[in-house]
Order: sequence, then structure tokens, then C-alpha cells
Amino acid sequence: MSSAKQLRPPVSTDTPRILIIGAGSRGRTYARSVISSGHGVVVAVAEPDDYKRNHLGQTMIWGAGGSPPDGAVFTDWREFIAYEASRRARVNGGEKDVPPGVDAVFVCVLDEMHREVVVALAKLGGLHIMCEKPLATTLEDCVEMYGALQSNKVDGHQRAVFSIGHVLRYSPHNMLLRKLVLQDRVIGDILSVVHTEPVGWWHFTHSYVRGNWRRESASAPSLLTKSCHDIDILLWLLCSPTDCSAQDSPPAHQPSAIASTGSLQYFKRSRKPAEAGTATNCLSCPAEQSCKYSANRIYVGKELRGLGAGNTGWPVSIVLPDIESYGSGTEARGALLAELAKDYDANTPDSQVSGRNWFGRCVYESDNDVCDEQVVTITWDDDPLPPTDGCAAPGSLRGRTAKTAVFHMVAQTKKICDRYTHLYGVDGEIFADSTTITVEDFRTGRTTVHRPGIESLGHGGGDIGLTRQFVLAVDKVKNHGWSTDRAQKELIGCTLEEVIRSHAMVFCAEAARRGKKVIDWPEWWATEVEAKLSQVPA
Repeated sequence: MSSAKQLRPPVSTDTPRILIIGAGSRGRTYARSVISSGHGVVVAVAEPDDYKRNHLGQTMIWGAGGSPPDGAVFTDWREFIAYEASRRARVNGGEKDVPPGVDAVFVCVLDEMHREVVVALAKLGGLHIMCEKPLATTLEDCVEMYGALQSNKVDGHQRAVFSIGHVLRYSPHNMLLRKLVLQDRVIGDILSVVHTEPVGWWHFTHSYVRGNWRRESASAPSLLTKSCHDIDILLWLLCSPTDCSAQDSPPAHQPSAIASTGSLQYFKRSRKPAEAGTATNCLSCPAEQSCKYSANRIYVGKELRGLGAGNTGWPVSIVLPDIESYGSGTEARGALLAELAKDYDANTPDSQVSGRNWFGRCVYESDNDVCDEQVVTITWDDDPLPPTDGCAAPGSLRGRTAKTAVFHMVAQTKKICDRYTHLYGVDGEIFADSTTITVEDFRTGRTTVHRPGIESLGHGGGDIGLTRQFVLAVDKVKNHGWSTDRAQKELIGCTLEEVIRSHAMVFCAEAARRGKKVIDWPEWWATEVEAKLSQVPA
């Protein structure tokens, strides 16, 4: 991948045509990013919710008051698969005036649906795929998807381009940080890294206590759903040198061991204030006005990002997706409060409780069970290059020295996903927050502060950066004669193998946490991943 300040190449005449599967907040974000990139066009949406489907279609595809053209709207991904198979049969049968198909798909459905959607698309074949993170909610599903994606071919023989929603790789900030560390080596060999993801005190309650990702049985561990791209960033920074060509790069510097600790520390019944009594919903709780987690305060009030602050986007739109359809502020407020008042009791079937979100539920009385605090420690040993490696002198340790990375996911912070990282090297140290990168050089005593530009607020520009690179990769393959392998390496900058490795690292960390032990990574990888990957048909 080239510099964050790269000039945009000219728009192709036959612009890549994009389908969005899942018109929730991430689907809308990627659709907007496709449009703003100028190198692709959103032509279809698949979404079961009428409001979400029509809203995305009217705002980004066929326009307000217009009618969707043939092949532009589907009630779910299965309907698209059936339509596309039929459309291709019509083309192959010589039928005239068949609508053109799509070139690529953004998969933005619920995490637990990723496997079935991606596998079905891969079996259909011929489409480039970008899947929102995480790849899947179990290691077994990740392995199955790996096999399916290997067989997804375009032009009869090339493996299609694939990208994962690890948006942190694509922000100008992190791209510069990686360049400083690995290419410029401004602090020499890395000795240790401490990386923190501050989720945010009320943001955590929104997504991981009341929202989609609160129950491991219905979703996955919070380390996967929230922080898999943080683990990926650490591997991106510490595993592979970047001073060799893509054709002659050395093997990744694999970790040697992984440990993790963490638990659900705070958001549980034992922490409930006595003055709240037996209340299970904020709107009927006697302690509501003094509680910082009041749903009324978070979603309706004006202190944070509630409706009272003039906000109808996230998180308000997650509670009430059609909030913008209500005319006056009074009507919208009433509809929002009605949604927040919904609750369950001991007689409500568990399938009903787990099957939806309860944004008005007391955070101490919810059915959440995922960690709200977790630390992962990854260690590397010295790993000299093998004698046959053509990239550096035999036995070279450059970039492959012993080192340690510590990752901390924390809920109780004022910062909301404004990550910060401290890197310690033999010749200096770097502190990187969400806006600056400060380099302290021990050799010269010099302090250098870098302030990378931020193109958009979405993950520091990562949302649009990832989208642009994926659409450009599709365009290069479709219109400019590039091989998919070249587009994958030069524009996506992440292989399918790297995707599997970083996800496996999360599952390994969870195994270490549950077992209260340090796990030997090479041994675990060989048993739990490599042996299973070898059984997957290519």
C-alpha cells in the first residue's frame, strides 16, 4: 500500500459496481465511503429491514421518490444469490438486455452471519468480497471461510480480491506509524509495545451491555468483536519487516507465547446501587436521575450524543433506526422513549431476550457476560532469518528480535475508542495517540512530533481508506489488467493468511484467559489451525 497522501488515480469508465449486504451503521458507512472515494458506485442493497433498505437505496442508489431498477434491491442475501444465479443463466443463454451484475460485495451483516454469507458468495464465485470484522465468531468458521475464499475465482483462474474490515491498518496515522517503525526504523529494534483501546464508559454499555455484542453465546467474546483489529495492528507492526519486495519477503516473525487475563468486572448485579431497588429499566428506576448510565441521559438528553443534542445518528439511530422518519422533535422523543421503555422479566423466553437489544435495560441487570476489562500479552523470541532467505544476510535479526506486546482493553474511560500506543526501542521511544506521533531519539536527544492528516472521522480515516483501497483493487483487476494477486498485495496490503493469523491470535488469547495459562503459540497454531487448514480443499 502506498503513502496515505497518494494522489487518486483517474476514474475508470467502467466503474466497479458494488452491492451492500446489510444496511446498518457499518453498511451505510462503507456505502458513503464508496461514493466519496469516486472509484466505485453502489448499485444494490440487500437488507431485511424495510426502513434501512429503503433509506440506503433512496439516499445512495435510486434517489428520493425514485424506483429501484432491476437488480438493485433485495430483502436478504439469499434473494441476491438466487437472482444473480438466474441473471448469469440468462446471460449464458444469450438473452438480450440483461441488467449488468455487480463486481464486488461489502458484507455488513451481524457477526454470527458472516460465515454463511461469505461461504455462499464464494460458492457463487466471481465476486470480490470485503467482510466487516470480525471474519467469524468461531475459529472453525474462520477456517471454513478460508477454504471457501481460496476457491472463489474470477476470470476462471485467479483468486478474487478479499478484504477484512481491519480499518485501523488504513488510517493515515497508523500507516505513518508503521513506516516510522519498520521502514525508517527511527527507534531501532522494538523491545516492547503497550497498546490501549479505551472503549468508553457509556459506549461500552451501548454495545456490550445493552447492545448486539453483550452475550458471548449470541455473538462472541468482546476481545474478538471489539478488539480483533487491535490485535491485528500489533501483528502488523511487529511480525513482518517491510524492507523487502513482495516477491522476496521473509516469513512473518511469529510470536512464541500468549497470555491473557480479564473478566466481567463491573457491569453486573453485585455492583447495582442500593437506591435503584428492584428496577430493571432506567425509565422506571428511582435512581435514574443520578445514574450516569441512564438511558434517558445517553439517548434522549443533550449531555452526550442524545436526541436532545440534535443527534439522530449513532447511537440514537441504533436504538430507533427510523428516528428520522418522525416529523417533530416531540414525536421523535416519544418514539425513542417508547423503545427505551421495553423490558423483559423472568417469564420472558431466553430466545426472546437474546434475540434483540434492550437499550433501556439497567446496566447492572442486563444479560451481558462478556469481559469489560482484558489484558493480552504477546511475546516473541529471537528468530534469525534462515540461511536460504534472499532478503537479508543469513542469521539476520533485523526486525526479528525478542520483544513483548501488551494490549489493554478498558471500558471505564472518558476516551471513546481513541487508542494510544507506547513503543519502546533500543534507540528511542514513540508515543502515538489518535492525532500525533511523538518520537524521542536517544541518540540525538531530539523530539519529533508528526501530525498525520485525518481525511474523515471514521476510525481516523481508516473507514474511507480501507474502502478506497478495496474499490481501487477491484478497479485495477476489472479495468487495468492487474492480477488479483498484485492488487491484493499492493492495494489491500493484507493477505488472507494474515487475516486468519490475527483472528487465530484472538482465539488463542481467549483460550489462555479461560485456562489461566501461557500458551505456546507455534504449538497451538500447528494443532488448532494449521492441521485444520491442511484439510480444507483449495
